[in-house]
Amino acid sequence: MDVSHLLDELNEAQREAVSAENGHVLVLAGAGSGKTRVLIHRLAWLIQVNHVSPLGILAVTFTNKAAGEMRERAGNLLQVSTRPLWIGTFHGIAHRLLRMHFKEAGLPEAFQILDSEDQQRLLRRIIRDEGMDEAHWPARQAQWFINARKDEGERPEHIEHLDHPVTSTWVHIYKIYQDYCNRGGLVDFAELLLRAHELWLEQPAVLDHYRKRLQHLLIDEFQDTNAIQYAWIRMLAGNTGRVFVVGDDDQSIYGWRGAKVENVQHFQRDFPDVRTIRLEQNYRSTGTILDAANALIRHNTSRMGKNLWTAGEKGQPISLYAAFNEQDEARYVVDRIEQWIDSGRRADDCAILYRTTAQSRLFEEYLLRKNIPYRVYGGQRFFERTEVKDALAYLRLLHNPNDDAAMERVINKPTRAIGQKTVSLIRLQARESGLTLWQAARECIEQGVFATRAGTAVKAFMDLVVGIRERMSDWTLGNQMQGVIDESQLTTHYEKEPPERTETRLENLRELVNAADAFAMPAEDADAGLTELQSFLSHAALEAGDTQAENWEDCVQMMTLHSAKGLEFPLVFLVGMEDGLFPHQRSVEEAGGRLEEERRLAYVGMTRAREMLCLCYAEVRRMHGQENYCRPSRFIDEMPAELIEEVRPSIGASRPYRPARPTGGLSMESPSAPFKLGQHVIHPKFGEGTVLAFEGSGDNVRVHVNFLDAGAKWLVLAYANLQAL
Repeated sequence: MDVSHLLDELNEAQREAVSAENGHVLVLAGAGSGKTRVLIHRLAWLIQVNHVSPLGILAVTFTNKAAGEMRERAGNLLQVSTRPLWIGTFHGIAHRLLRMHFKEAGLPEAFQILDSEDQQRLLRRIIRDEGMDEAHWPARQAQWFINARKDEGERPEHIEHLDHPVTSTWVHIYKIYQDYCNRGGLVDFAELLLRAHELWLEQPAVLDHYRKRLQHLLIDEFQDTNAIQYAWIRMLAGNTGRVFVVGDDDQSIYGWRGAKVENVQHFQRDFPDVRTIRLEQNYRSTGTILDAANALIRHNTSRMGKNLWTAGEKGQPISLYAAFNEQDEARYVVDRIEQWIDSGRRADDCAILYRTTAQSRLFEEYLLRKNIPYRVYGGQRFFERTEVKDALAYLRLLHNPNDDAAMERVINKPTRAIGQKTVSLIRLQARESGLTLWQAARECIEQGVFATRAGTAVKAFMDLVVGIRERMSDWTLGNQMQGVIDESQLTTHYEKEPPERTETRLENLRELVNAADAFAMPAEDADAGLTELQSFLSHAALEAGDTQAENWEDCVQMMTLHSAKGLEFPLVFLVGMEDGLFPHQRSVEEAGGRLEEERRLAYVGMTRAREMLCLCYAEVRRMHGQENYCRPSRFIDEMPAELIEEVRPSIGASRPYRPARPTGGLSMESPSAPFKLGQHVIHPKFGEGTVLAFEGSGDNVRVHVNFLDAGAKWLVLAYANLQAL
């Protein structure tokens, strides 16, 4: 049979991987090196050259989309139906096994799968039935604990807690939850894999059947496997299966959700005579981008090593923009995107990648100003996020207690023993008496409609709102926002979620405080007689409107670095490149390879760019209500200086990058400014302050002023309306 079509379009390393002799093979596939093509051609090679039955191949990947693509492309290559092939995700294949062997797995034939929401609802019920306070033992955290333990292959009886009061309580909840699921024939997502692994362990006849049947295992994205997935592969392979894995230890970025990059190295230890093949030719990025990415990732010590290269062009230098602050960073990025579009390129060729979701807000704002359509990939726009809407609902209630939507949203958030039955009584009272919910709640209290506990809880909530309003009546908008978050205990509420979600929630709340603090009321709102608070709430409502582009529209793509894996764009902006933000402060402080994972995340972000890559950092960034001087990310210094060109369009200069610190660009005097360093000035909104520094010249002069009440701020002198004192 002529099989030239399986090899002709491949490079030498790809051919070596596809045609490797039967045995264990580890393919270290660098970014943009054609790993999916290799995996699919390997599958076809086994069938057409080695004459392996399609029924004897198991191909596993991590998403349903990837599995569907693999099946379709394999069908096109083989020109036969791929229906007999076992192609799917780990969870999908485990589900298939359990349906076929439900008796052996100890499950009823009609077992039901619990989705994440159903699982959390069941845990909440269990916690309440146990008489435990959900404020101290939140269902979300119980869910995270149970799923994480199952991913490690642990049942309650396997967990050593040494009578630790917290761990032993979670183990107790886990046991009750598992007993409930076993009685009801319920299986959550993590249980699918654990139960399938236990099927191998406890039913040797079933395991032997599948070992004889599935002789060839093809595993995609191997660096993302967790403990139970790796154990499942080892168990199924046994001593006779041939395992072909494709992965890249340099792109392992999901350690926070259980992925174990060390599985790549363990594979060589646990399987005999592993043949390692490196795919290093990149078909995506320019030589400059690859050289910088290679230099960066070499700073990771625990890697197997490879060096990406391209036969394509060297390309332009990587741009580095040192912004004055986060507003200037957003302005610069959006201006460059506008120039890109004006030159005839598409908006969806551009991607803005950031470390945390909170960073998206300013870019959204500036894109809206320029009427450039955009889409937040895999997430909600800033003002649509749950925690942001919760905090704004409290602020709305302070402004207007008769805001029914706001009251319904936060009356029991955080949980304060006000259940749906109590809320229904308030709604009924409001409907019958023609009152708002706030008025109806007060009337219910006065008339003794509630049970004692519920009445006390509702009164405490209303007293809280009134107390916050009285204390904050003369506070600045930013302080009001911070006060609402603190006194409503939203921070405490979200700290009880799983760690990775908690950090995102809290960062978004901090960014909301920054948004309130930096808010400047439009002149038309002032002319209309709106207060600053009213104007800000209107601004937030409009920003949360349905202005995000549809999937099919030509629009700028915005996403976190984690969401960007597997994607590519001609023009990529990596923003917020500052120590403490990226790498994240948590990763810098924690041991266990977290900094190396952050570096891999930067590597992934850089290798998303095909033609042009721009790195941005802010010299000053407002965080936690304070202006902070920022140090450029250590990752910038880890790239060769000759590959990077610093851009300073505000002063019309473009010069080779030098690893300097954020004092560069600041001046102690400006011939265009009417003020001197240290001079006392007054601003109509921010009050009195002291001049710290200047930036730029002519009409672009910016002045850095430290205000007594509002803190340090950068202002464009032409619009600042500063007066000397």
